[in-house]
Amino acid sequence: MLKNRRVGILGTGNMGQALIEGLIHGHVCRPEQIFCSDVRAERLKTLRENYGVRGTSHNTEVVKQSDILILAIKPQIMKQVVDEIAKYLDLTKLVISIAAGVSLETIESCAKKELKLIRVMPNICVSVREGVSAISGGKHVVKEDLMIAKTIFDSAGKSLFIEENLLDAVTGLSGSGPAYIFLMIDALADAGVKVGLSRNDALVLASQTVLGAAKMLIETGEHPGRLK
Repeated sequence: MLKNRRVGILGTGNMGQALIEGLIHGHVCRPEQIFCSDVRAERLKTLRENYGVRGTSHNTEVVKQSDILILAIKPQIMKQVVDEIAKYLDLTKLVISIAAGVSLETIESCAKKELKLIRVMPNICVSVREGVSAISGGKHVVKEDLMIAKTIFDSAGKSLFIEENLLDAVTGLSGSGPAYIFLMIDALADAGVKVGLSRNDALVLASQTVLGAAKMLIETGEHPGRLK
């Protein structure tokens, strides 16, 4: 589906890098199909060396050369970035935003034009290709566009389609959810240490227990109450 598409990624923080890794390791894109931007020259150098992708400090260069554009930027700079690139955006490009809390309407308003927009809420677990992402399409998006987005985010875990008005709920559940799981794992490990286990052994036992329980729930399809 992305065989001849050029993918641009604005912002190569944790999420941006995770998507690059997922796209390449999942054989969704070849490195030469990916063009990314970042203000940090050292970051771009590392990405070029590790993944073979192209990089620049100029957002507009990425936009001009991309068929699919991923806005992997902080919510607070969305307006600034869209103002900068709006001239090069039109309905021929698929624009995907992963900025938490920034609506499709807001992005279009910043661009002052209609766009083919998709909003996605991934979680931090995409960094180990076990993330979960909720995908919501704008009014100019067709089924093929949604499937392109799903292909991209499935490369870093799993994804599903959700109405945009529910994305705040997704943010609370799966976006913030890993923090609660880490807290639970830490508590389980603390309990293990208290009864004589080493810290390392306790963490291995606790984390594998959570991983195994989640996998068991997914693969059996059983209700969690029944498994409990």
